[in-house]
Amino acid sequence: MNEPTNAPMLPPPSGVSEWVSVWRDAITRPSDTTFARIAQMPNAKSTTAFLWVFLGSLVGSLLALPAQGVMMSQMMRGMGLEEQGFPAAGGGIMTVLCGAPIGAVVSVVLFAIGAGIVQLLARMFGGRGTFDQLAYALAAVIAPFYVVSGLLSLLSAIPFAGFCFGLLGFAVAIYVLVLEVMAVKGVNQFGWGQAIGSLLLPVLAAACCLSVAVGALLSMASPELMEFFNSIMTPVPGP
Repeated sequence: MNEPTNAPMLPPPSGVSEWVSVWRDAITRPSDTTFARIAQMPNAKSTTAFLWVFLGSLVGSLLALPAQGVMMSQMMRGMGLEEQGFPAAGGGIMTVLCGAPIGAVVSVVLFAIGAGIVQLLARMFGGRGTFDQLAYALAAVIAPFYVVSGLLSLLSAIPFAGFCFGLLGFAVAIYVLVLEVMAVKGVNQFGWGQAIGSLLLPVLAAACCLSVAVGALLSMASPELMEFFNSIMTPVPGP
């Protein structure tokens, strides 16, 4: 009698295939167990998370390049810069293209600061996770979101369809916010209240500080702004 042969076990995915596998699980199979398992993976490191955020932001910016270039051209035309010798479409696209890597670096810095603050609050609420684990789990959600957001920005430039894709982008943003709360909950192994507080308290604090700062700047610069807008709106007399 022949003994049954065991089927060879496939090696676990590595490299880019592992990235895609982690992103797919985080996006399509969200649960406490999923994010807890992602946080316990051997490669759950903040350096990988930073790389994901950088690449996701860069790819998203490049995908949205045509729409951003058109927007920049319209802004330059509205401010009268095109009449002063500034290139319109080409200049706008080149500005976005050169600024995409800088924007990606800024996204990484903001992500690192945000993840650190969230994990600090989570530890205060009794969380069990670490900064590396939370950054890895959050990046598995945020990196593909950047790519999808860039694609939706590109599609929103289609005439008569931009509003629909704008609504879809808003729905995707809400879904990502829910996934981030689930990631904080799964990594730190506590309740929904602690997870929501850990994630949203920094956002609310930053929004309050930003609104106060913007209000103060507007109140200080209101005369200059009014003069600037009046100079733009006033037609230049012909020769």
